[in-house]
Amino acid sequence: MFKKILFTSLFLAVLSSLSGCAVNRATASVTPGSNLEAMKTFYVVKSPKDEKDVDQLIKDFLVKKGYSVTTGPELTPPYQADGVVTYIDKWFWDITMYMLELTINIRQPTNNFPVAVGNSFHTSLTRKSPPEMVDEVLTNIYKNAK
Repeated sequence: MFKKILFTSLFLAVLSSLSGCAVNRATASVTPGSNLEAMKTFYVVKSPKDEKDVDQLIKDFLVKKGYSVTTGPELTPPYQADGVVTYIDKWFWDITMYMLELTINIRQPTNNFPVAVGNSFHTSLTRKSPPEMVDEVLTNIYKNAK
């Protein structure tokens, strides 16, 4: 009887630890009254800690969608664009480095007020490549804008 309880306990412990590794979350929201369709030019602010050129991945996605995009350091508003894109990328080591989480904000160029925000979080079992994370976040933002 003791062996059966011990085996069941160990089995449940292993099962719960495995299920905790497979986390996948993708969210997006747009500020009510915002018009993302009116934004045709963007300025992507390169994060000072970005060593993986995530700003270029965001730029590439937006250019493929037909937008005019420039990148560079953070500037004092107003920006010479219809929208300003900022992001936070978090990386994690699990045999190899991978992007654990990406948050992208689209802001007004005059005052940096957030117009839209999207987030993607994938642990090692559901990991995506950085371009896939950018695609997931921005696609969800534009889906919620409609």
